[in-house]
Amino acid sequence: MPDDTHHSEPYSAAPSTPGAAVPVTPPLGAIAPLSDHGLESDTTVPTVSLRGLILPLALGLGVLAIIAWYTWDEGGFSRFAEAVNPWIMAAAVGMTGARILFGGWRISFVSRHSLGFAAGVRCQLMWDFASNISPSVVGGAPLTAYYIARESRVTSMETKASRRGPIAVGDASALMTYVMLLDQVWFALSVPVILAASVSMEVIPMAAGRLGLWTATIYFVCLMAYAGIFAYATLFRPELLSRLASGVLRIPFLRRFRSRVLGEMEQFMVRASVLRKQKSDFFLRGFLLTAGTWLARYFLAVFVIMSFVPDVDTLLLIMRSIAQTISSLIMPTPGGAGGIEGLYALFFGDLLPSPALIVPSLITWRILGYYVFLVIGVTMSTRHLQRTSRST
Repeated sequence: MPDDTHHSEPYSAAPSTPGAAVPVTPPLGAIAPLSDHGLESDTTVPTVSLRGLILPLALGLGVLAIIAWYTWDEGGFSRFAEAVNPWIMAAAVGMTGARILFGGWRISFVSRHSLGFAAGVRCQLMWDFASNISPSVVGGAPLTAYYIARESRVTSMETKASRRGPIAVGDASALMTYVMLLDQVWFALSVPVILAASVSMEVIPMAAGRLGLWTATIYFVCLMAYAGIFAYATLFRPELLSRLASGVLRIPFLRRFRSRVLGEMEQFMVRASVLRKQKSDFFLRGFLLTAGTWLARYFLAVFVIMSFVPDVDTLLLIMRSIAQTISSLIMPTPGGAGGIEGLYALFFGDLLPSPALIVPSLITWRILGYYVFLVIGVTMSTRHLQRTSRST
């Protein structure tokens, strides 16, 4: 992958070690101050529980069984297999690969190559895995930040190839803050596309009803407003978020979280000050890599459906894929399991020639966009534990 080495003006950041009196001056162009000690000794290690794996599987398969109960046709799977165009389905597989590669490239880029491209890909795979076993509204950022720090440390010890040394967990959290900011900007720009398209086409299916239509519209507008405010506050006025958090935490039943949240807000303001010192092309390149990652997500469903429905309305299919993906962001279940299967049936069911094709196409889509990351994540977690145990 290209070497996107980029330099910005040096800056000072608050010390990452409690009690330190002297600010740390990081290397030029770093997205966050990179500590030379790897993992902090007081870091709480995120864990992956067996329940975290079983719950999303049970929810997803349960909803899949319900959909199959209402749409089952004995010849559905055979008709699906006969209708599939292997080249277009190969493009769908390619979207899964593109999602991983663009995501890994993005992590490597924003780390200023403290993580190489291969390490960035591994971290992206772990992020996808962590997101799939965490509620969609929470995401997998905490586990991913820890994994980035461990990956950086182990890679540095094994190859001595890291350009800036191992990344501390706090610095990895700063990196994740920026990556999530890019995602928020992307969501804020995607929503107007959906709303504009809804004027001339049925982006929200009639099956959702009038209530569903207005609920989706209000949700999209709120998401756009939230993403826009978050991006603006992060880059220009971080004190606004701090004031908002301080005001909300005056509510009696939230006061017990006040000290912890305000401490996190202090760290957030430090990370925001780091971001504001980056040059414009840093944000542009990061955004383009973000676009590649999310377009691959959108087009996975598009190519899966086009592979067996050649005469589908392609533009409508793309718009619905965007709407369905963004709608899944608020699912409270791990990885959106259960809810996402229902959204697939809602958004794409009436575009298929037969209801019997919903289940086989849904299974194909979930294998490529969900289950494959569960399998890879479990495998990587096991191998990562073996690597770190040998290196510590």
